[in-house]
Amino acid sequence: MFEKLKKIYHYSLALAGALIYQFPSRKIKVIAVTGTKGKTSTVEIINAILEEAGYQTVISSTLRFKVGEESVNNRRKMTMPGRLFLQKILRRGVNAGCDYAVVEMTSEGAKQFRHKFIELDALVFTNIAPEHIESHGSYENYLKAKLAIAHQLSRSKKSPRFIVVNGDDKEHTKFLQAAGKDAQKVVYKLSDNETLKLHTRLPGEFNLYNVLAAARLAETQGVGPEIIQETLNNFAGIRGRMEPVGRQEFDVIVDYAHTPDSLRAAYKALNNKRKICVLGGTGGGRDHWKRPLMGQIASENCDRIFLTDEDPYDENPEEIVKQVASGIKSNNYKVIMDRREAIREAVRIAQPGDVIIITGKGTDPYIMGANGKKTPWDDATVAHEELEKLRDARTTRS
Repeated sequence: MFEKLKKIYHYSLALAGALIYQFPSRKIKVIAVTGTKGKTSTVEIINAILEEAGYQTVISSTLRFKVGEESVNNRRKMTMPGRLFLQKILRRGVNAGCDYAVVEMTSEGAKQFRHKFIELDALVFTNIAPEHIESHGSYENYLKAKLAIAHQLSRSKKSPRFIVVNGDDKEHTKFLQAAGKDAQKVVYKLSDNETLKLHTRLPGEFNLYNVLAAARLAETQGVGPEIIQETLNNFAGIRGRMEPVGRQEFDVIVDYAHTPDSLRAAYKALNNKRKICVLGGTGGGRDHWKRPLMGQIASENCDRIFLTDEDPYDENPEEIVKQVASGIKSNNYKVIMDRREAIREAVRIAQPGDVIIITGKGTDPYIMGANGKKTPWDDATVAHEELEKLRDARTTRS
């Protein structure tokens, strides 16, 4: 009974938002992006291509909220906000004369019907891997929540409608089917780039997938290959996604990688370097299963490991780190619970040619502690500060 009441509550909020803001998605082209990994990067690349093509855009993503020229960081610790937020930002976009809205849509959001009453023009599916299992109850339920977003595309009254899916993902046919027979279907694969020959400065195979997804979506909107490639030529990167910090004789990279697959991919992108890795595990209260696996992946890829605090919420942070450490099969790690101190120690021991990679938070604005405590935070800012302290100390000594 309680679960039924919760569904009625969330559905009612979604309907209220659409009514209050007068169904704004009917008056702007809406592109949704869903998947386990790569959503934010794909949103940003799509947005950059559309802007290069001369369109005004709205963004709602893990990284930021944007309407036209106005952009603010997402400090809500929530990729897909509820409480009427999406309908409101779409209405702002319509009122500002924007042409497109590019929106991250998540399984958690779909569970709470936040995707309802949004008329979609297109959906991009990046990939799917086990995630949020505790929240959804099983991988099957997680997949079902993602597929609900594809069903939303099938119900859209807009025409033409497009679904763009990663054909290298084992579940891609389910998304094509869920999108309905009237949706125009586009499948991209990593091998497509042998034909497209897209060039990007973004590192790693995973970013090439994001680029291909964005390029194929842009093609459905009539954007030509010259504009797509020009965008990629000028696209330097995304905050918190393989973000380089400062300039010194060693590299420092901040990345959001918080799943086993994304962590492995981030390390693979830096394969030719000696890696000093700073990581936590997972947020408290969820995804316990992947903690030892995150440690194992770090153990297999990193020369030195610093395990540290991330977002423990109401869990014991030391216990979270202990579970991560259980997957490490070497003695090349050290536990430093204070995240700043962990970054400081990584900076201190780095040698010329090394890379420090700090993962798990990206642009997350807070470390979330017990009883709702929120400690303001930004990995890149802290890393920059510690690099400056190192430079000052070396200058003083010399």
